Formats: sequence, C-alpha cells, structure tokens
Amino acid sequence: MKVLKLILNISLLSGIIGITGCKKDFLNEELLTARDLDFLKTDAGITQLATGTYYQVFDLPFASEWPFCTQNYGVDEFMVGGDGSNGVWNNYDVGFKSIVTINNGNTQLANVQWDNLYIGIGDANLLIENATASTSGSDAIKKVALGEGYFFRAYCYLRLVSQYGAVPLKTKSSPAVEFEFTRATPEEIYKQIIDDFKQAYTLLPNTNAPARITKDAAAHYLAKAYLFRASEINDSWNAATKAADLAAIGPLCDEVIAGHPLTANYASLWNYTGPDGANERLPELILSAQFTADVSTNGANQQHLYWTSRYDDLPQMQRDVTGDRPFSRLRTNYYLYRIYDLVNDSRFWKSFRTKSRLNKSAGSYYVNGDLGIIYIINQPGDNRFSAFKLSDVVVYSKTNKTIPNAYIAFPAGRTTDGAMEADVRFPSCSKHMDGSRIGFNETRGLRDLNLARSAETYLIAAEAKIRLAKAGVGDYADALAYINPLRNRARYVNGEDRASYYDGGGALGASASGQNPNINSFIGENSYYESNNIPVTTAASASLEITDINALPAGDEYVISTLGLSGTYDRMLALILNERSRELCGEYKRWEDLSRTKTLVQRVKAFNSQAAPNIKDFHLLRPVPQTYLDGIRSNGKALTADEKQAQQNIGY
Repeated sequence: MKVLKLILNISLLSGIIGITGCKKDFLNEELLTARDLDFLKTDAGITQLATGTYYQVFDLPFASEWPFCTQNYGVDEFMVGGDGSNGVWNNYDVGFKSIVTINNGNTQLANVQWDNLYIGIGDANLLIENATASTSGSDAIKKVALGEGYFFRAYCYLRLVSQYGAVPLKTKSSPAVEFEFTRATPEEIYKQIIDDFKQAYTLLPNTNAPARITKDAAAHYLAKAYLFRASEINDSWNAATKAADLAAIGPLCDEVIAGHPLTANYASLWNYTGPDGANERLPELILSAQFTADVSTNGANQQHLYWTSRYDDLPQMQRDVTGDRPFSRLRTNYYLYRIYDLVNDSRFWKSFRTKSRLNKSAGSYYVNGDLGIIYIINQPGDNRFSAFKLSDVVVYSKTNKTIPNAYIAFPAGRTTDGAMEADVRFPSCSKHMDGSRIGFNETRGLRDLNLARSAETYLIAAEAKIRLAKAGVGDYADALAYINPLRNRARYVNGEDRASYYDGGGALGASASGQNPNINSFIGENSYYESNNIPVTTAASASLEITDINALPAGDEYVISTLGLSGTYDRMLALILNERSRELCGEYKRWEDLSRTKTLVQRVKAFNSQAAPNIKDFHLLRPVPQTYLDGIRSNGKALTADEKQAQQNIGY
C-alpha cells in the first residue's frame, strides 16, 4: 500500500473571503464547500491530516540534502566526495556554527533540520488533538490516527534530542503565533518520547507495514529510545532510568523480530527493479518512506544523487540512467574497507558498486559493454598493483582486454590507508541507486527509502545485552545471540556466485527514459575475485559466527587496536558499532550512534582525514540555529546576546 503524497495546508482551511459588488443583492450565495478547523475532527479531515504528516515527517526530508548532512557526514564511514557543497557538515570547520557558511545554493542551512522536525511536531499535535476530539465511531480512523500522531511526535523529538540535546518541548498546537520558548532538558524530552511511543504501541494495529506505522514500528522505536536514553551522552542524569530501560529492550526487540524475519539474502534488500517491487515489501522492513511512480509527486526521493562516484567524466563513458546522476557528495572511507571480512562477508560486495561498463566507446579495441571501471578493494600489503590509479594494465579475465580505469585501495604493498583519496574516485554505496527514473538527468527518484528494518532491531537488542553485562546483569556473550544471525545471513551460501551483483541502477526495465540498452554502464558483477585474488568457487564461505568475545574478527581487532581500546565493555561496544556499519552503512543512522555513545570524536580522528583536524568534544551536539535564537522573545522582548548564548549549546 502506498501513502498518497498530500500536503495539508492548514491556512487554506480558514475559508474563502466573500466578494461584494456595487449592489447589495448583486451576489448573495451560501458557500457550502468552505472548510474550517472543525473539518479536522471529521473522518475525512483526520485522514487527510495523517496523510499530510506522513509526507512531512517521512518523505519530505529525502527530497533534500540535510538527511545525509546530519547523519552520514562527519563520521567514520563516509566523508566529502567530489562535490563539497555541504562539506562544512563533514569538516566541523569554522563555518559550522549556528549560521552555516554558504558554499553554494546546495548548502544546507543550520535551521533546515530543526524547522522540518518542528513542523512535523506541529502536525502531530494537531493530529493528536483532533483525533482525540473526534466523535468518529471508527477505530480504524480515530484510534489509528491518534496512535500515528503520538508516533510522529516521538519520532521527531527523538531526532531533535539526539542532534541538539535540550530543545523546546511543545505538546499542544498553537492557535496563534508564539514567541516565548525555553529549552527543556534531555531528561524531560526523553520522558515525553517514551510516553508517546508507549501510547502509539497501545493504539496501533500491526498491519500494512512498511507503508504504515504499526505496533511493531512503535516497539522498535520505543526500544531505540530506551537505548538512546541509556547511552553515554546521558550518563550525567540517566542513572535512575538506565536499569529499567535496558531490561525493557529485549522483550520489545524479540516481539519485533518474531514479526519481521530477516530476508534470506542480504542482496534482496537492495534488489530494486522498479516502484512497488518485491524488495519494497520484504517482511524484514518495519517502516519505509513511501514514494511512487508518479514523478509529479512533490519532492520525490533524491537520495540516489548523493552516494555515487563520478563515472561520466571518464573517457569512453557518459551519463546514463543505470549509472545514476552522480552528485558525488559522499565518499566511502577506508574504515569501511577494513572492517569487513571481504572474502566471507558478502555485505560489502552487495552494498557497493565496484564495476561499470563502457557506454560511449568509439574505438576498434573497446566496444560498449566492455568493462570500463573497476575498484579493487584489496588488503594492505598487496604487491600486485603499482599505483592507486592504473590504465590499460589490469586485465579483465572474461574478455582478456585491459580495463581503461582501475582504482586500487592498497597499491604497491602499501599498508596504510588513503591511496585512493588522491583522486576523487571511490566505490559507490549503491543502496539508493535508482535506474527506474524517467531520464538520465532526472533528480526525482521513485524507490522507497527504508527507515527501520529488523536487522537493526537485532543490533539494538545486542547492544542492550552488552550494557546489561557492564551493569552486572548477564554476560557479554549474550549479545552474540543477536549479532550472529546477521553474520550468518551475510556469508555466501553453497552454490552462490560470489561475483554476482545487483543494485537499483539496474532497474532500467521500469524506466520511461527510453535509454538505448547499449548506453548502459550497469554490469551485474562486482570485483570480488580481482580484489581478493582467490580462485573462483561456489562453495559456502567460511562461518562468520563469533564464538569467543576475547578473539573478535580481524576487522574489529584492527579498529580496537587503532583506537587503543581495552576492557571488555569498550571492545564489545566497538564490535556493535562496527557491526552496525557492516549491516546499516548508508542508512541514515551513523552520526547519532557515534554521538550518543560518545565515540564520535575518537572515531572521526582515526578514520575521517577531512574532519580529524577540526572535530572537538562539543561537536557531540549540533549548534542551535540562529534563526530560532533571533526569532524568540523573553517577556515580550528579543533576547539579549547573553540570553541567546544561554540557549546555545556549549562551544558554539
């Protein structure tokens, strides 16, 4: 089921101003179609208000760049790619303040996230109040809308408190413009969030996932809220709630996991073949932002633009629908090349595009369809390749032709990271690619965007077990019961072609672009064998199960060593953060995970070369936007400079 994209403009409900003519009786009509605010208490009004709030809270953000700016920049996994329009969000430099320094028209302002979330809260408050006041006898409308309203409000506040800490708490709609606000404490905000998610859990049915908010969605986010409240960033005040919060997480997660089994093959999650395709309705999916094949839909999903490396500026290459329109905002960091077992863990090879075909060949040696670009993600010490960028040296075994553009992660026996950073080329995170668009320059994407899936629920439960063990309840190894199912799913199964590859860029069959199939850069294979330098096999890969918490996988031990960690808790927290990367990278969660665990600064300094020189401890929270500080009042007067500073986060 798709949710209709409808923006409900409340100002339009105030009615239409009558027109008077020269004579009193010239026009005397009774207007029967005007809608006032009482309309929102009707079944139709509640339904339209809920639909508009779905759009505002879930869909509208993904028509812009602020989701990746606030979640995927300035972390260990990704940094700025070939376009620095929003580099300030990654680099934590002098331009990152309550007023963000503008680079160009694409730069996201400091207030864009804040404003979007508070508009969502305003809509949620209206939905709660009108559903409560409704005399509807239909539980399917009134009760469900009320549960959705509580969920929307909690969802927006969870984002706000995770990004800014203390924020204004608004639980009533505003009949008139308001100017006087103060920031509630994180403790007060979390209490409201958890109360709201509990209300949603009680009221909502468990049907129509992932298009509609369900009881399981409420349970997933309630568990997440408990985990966030119990995290390190709140340790100055969360002692009274921590034990109960952590104890509540496991049963909630088990309930969600039971209703949302993991997809057998990780690749199926990204096997997008067109709007409303099978991979958009997998049982693993708990909640998704819904988009349709109707490109007239306001905004649409533009996230496909930002994760792709440039390919169209290389010789014998041109832009096409299957290669996407490469805005090249996010570059894959070496941290992600290090943490996977690249021989046995399929998730890297199913999440990143490492090969492209030539699609503009005019010569006699190369033809369209020949392998034109390869990213070889090898391991430190590999002596097979002399430089990070090679042309006409690496040979493609299937055609015995050299590959015009080869990029090597670790050339010439190098054991340190960063060789590929000398050129703005990188394997593209392919989880959002969309080859079903109506043209190769079209920015409007059609595929849904996953907000929550049960793989994350497993990892929430695993982290709770680790935190409980630290508190003396249970054992650290208890977390493995939730980590290992994901790792088991990640291994190659018997008979699987390890070089097989698919991403949403290959959804050309659903596109109305009319693209010539010969102008097609997509290729259904990855660089698994060229990177790993092992014989071709269809045997099942080695087990990825962790059986001893004192001997973690090599990628995890590398991170632990690099960060200088010791002690079982710190090692296990590093494991869970690494596993979240392996499973969830590029899914708009990372910054908040590192902020709440207070690991952001340490990991960025270790793994993000652009941000490392600038990041400070105060960057664990965002700057409160200057537009808010300049717009509010105290006792009817604009705030003084000192009063503004008192409402600002430390360091800004």
